[in-house]
Amino acid sequence: MISLSDLPLRADLVGQEPYGAPQLEVPVVLNVNENPYPPSPAIRHEMAAAIVSAAGSLNRYPDREALGLRGDLAAYLGHGLAAENIWAANGSNEVMAHLLTAFGGPGRTVLTFTPTYSMYPEYARNTCTGYVTVPRNDDYTLDAKLVLDAITKHQPTVVLITTPNNPTGTTVDLDTIEAILEGSDVLLVVDEAYQEFSSGPSALELLERHPRLIVSRTMSKAFALAGGRVGYFAAAPAIVDACRIVRLPYHLSAQTQVIARVALAHSDEMLAQVRSLAAEARSFEDWARGRGYEVIDSQANFSLIGRFPDRHRVWQDLLDRGILIRETGPAGFLRVSAGTPEEMALLRSALDEIDPTLEGRAS
Repeated sequence: MISLSDLPLRADLVGQEPYGAPQLEVPVVLNVNENPYPPSPAIRHEMAAAIVSAAGSLNRYPDREALGLRGDLAAYLGHGLAAENIWAANGSNEVMAHLLTAFGGPGRTVLTFTPTYSMYPEYARNTCTGYVTVPRNDDYTLDAKLVLDAITKHQPTVVLITTPNNPTGTTVDLDTIEAILEGSDVLLVVDEAYQEFSSGPSALELLERHPRLIVSRTMSKAFALAGGRVGYFAAAPAIVDACRIVRLPYHLSAQTQVIARVALAHSDEMLAQVRSLAAEARSFEDWARGRGYEVIDSQANFSLIGRFPDRHRVWQDLLDRGILIRETGPAGFLRVSAGTPEEMALLRSALDEIDPTLEGRAS
């Protein structure tokens, strides 16, 4: 049998492990920021009918430009956008891979600010793009001076700013984003994967004035379509055209396209739980503060709590009780996705069962 060490693997991949949060069969899954409410039976039937219809031409390749889906996404976003402003791919992961394939690569750098989304370094690695990070402020926010100073120092081609930020849930205001755009000539990707859960404005408001701005979104979270694998961005048509150059042919299946279009046609219903999930997360944070935990102010559908001297032990103790959360973020913190009221009640009860003197609850 041949082993991985016998193969001519790229040197920078030697010793690397595949990315992936644990996928475990447990009663309460609160680790990957999914929407816990699936599409309604009526929408599922409509999705099934759309797939049956699409199956009549599965012997043919799908629309490689996904123009119908891109048009629907533009209509959903508003702001005068059209299909030529939208790019769609298999989750925001492939969107980011396309962007760094087109605008990164050997001799180029992508800059971001930590702590942030754990996949960013892998996008850079896979596209042979230099990856540079700068710490956020102590409260996990960003300001224009911090970002512009980092741009001057590191000379990136692409800058990634996540708002609300994963894993902290903190946001970046539009004045800061606009100051960064006005003070540099980088391609600025504002990753708004959790924007629907936030009460703040979207960077989409700045697109018309700033042709180097890219606003990335996903249908995995708020739309409860994680299994559908649809991510997208809005930007100037020239940026979309760059991604068209590097995409694989027919990268979005016919099934993916029709499922996403059904979801968008029922966006009000698909997004019906957004406010309740945000409220559930804020309620859990209030509860955690009342128990003495340190809590980061979040505007997403997840919460970051700590500080634990041994966070892995807390994670394991919860898992032993059938509750899966995420061991990620700054040292000593754990991230909790908002679940149903019943799931959050089970989590609170489990945390109360854990001895705080052993698990490091903040005083």
